[in-house]
Amino acid sequence: MSNRHLARSIVMQSLYQWDFKNQPTAVLPAIIDQNLEEFGAGLTEDKQYVYDTVDGVINNLSEIDKIITQYATNWPLEQLSLVDRNVLRIGIYELKFNDKIPAKVAINEAIEVAKTYGGQSSGKFVNGVLGAIFKNANIKKE
Repeated sequence: MSNRHLARSIVMQSLYQWDFKNQPTAVLPAIIDQNLEEFGAGLTEDKQYVYDTVDGVINNLSEIDKIITQYATNWPLEQLSLVDRNVLRIGIYELKFNDKIPAKVAINEAIEVAKTYGGQSSGKFVNGVLGAIFKNANIKKE
């Protein structure tokens, strides 16, 4: 597993815990620190990516959740599994707000994280939603 993929997994785990605990922003740094300590052995430069990505998702949460609602029309946000919801949040953040991540990388990584941590259809679901966002939002970053 690459360091960046591991870092994305830690981002997803941190957002999952935060969301599961009803989004207590004050404890988010402690959640991230705990997950980095437990799962992030060997991560050095990608530790900052974890903090930056979690912060980016939280700071843009309202807009990201509106996008999920717009593109996952058959699934109300609160009915999505915690894994699918937070994988989509990471993927949308990387697609729309992080110019350093190529769009195809953001989508492929989100699919892989969804397959690893989600249910049987999570990978297909995430692929469908992020693919539609990529196509319809005219995101041109490579």
